[in-house]
Amino acid sequence: MNLNAKKVIALVSDDFEDLELWYPVMRLREEGVVVHIVGEKNGHEYIGKYGVPAVSDYAFHEINVEEYDGILVPGGWSPDKLRRYKEVIEMVQHMNQHQKMIGQICHAGWVLISANILKGVNVTSTPGIKDDMTNAGAIWHDEAVVTDGHIISSRRPPDLPAYGNALVKALNTIE
Repeated sequence: MNLNAKKVIALVSDDFEDLELWYPVMRLREEGVVVHIVGEKNGHEYIGKYGVPAVSDYAFHEINVEEYDGILVPGGWSPDKLRRYKEVIEMVQHMNQHQKMIGQICHAGWVLISANILKGVNVTSTPGIKDDMTNAGAIWHDEAVVTDGHIISSRRPPDLPAYGNALVKALNTIE
C-alpha cells in the first residue's frame, strides 16, 4: 500500500505510553504517511512513562485539522491530560464529523469520551476504563482491535501489530 498523500496527527503530552505513541507513528511512516507529533507546545520534549522522549512538531493551536486524514491518541496517563485541552477535543470532534480516521489505544478512550463521540460505537480499550467507555454509550469488546467505521481502537501494547494493520487499512479507505 502507498499512503504517501496521507497526513496524520499524533497527539502527545507527558506520560504517554511509549510504545503506544511510537509504534503507530513508525508503522504509518513506513507506509509513507506524514505523521506530525502535536502537543501543547511546538518543539517541546515530552517524556513517556518509560522515559522515551517525543519532540512535538507543532502546537495544538498551529494545526489546521482540515489538512489531515486522521488522528492518533496514545495511551498511558497522557489522555487524562490531553482531554483537558479544548483544541484536542475540537480536533477529535472534527475528525469524527468528517469520518476521518481516529486511532485510540488503551486509556486513549478518555479523550473520545470527553469529545462525546462514543454513543453506539463499538470499541475496545484497556479493561481499566471499560466502565468509562460503556457509561459514555460505547459498546465495549475485549478484542485486540475493534474497527467501527473510521474509529479504530485497541487494548494495549501486545495488540499493536493488529492495531497498526487496522490503521493502515483505515487510511487506505479514506478519500
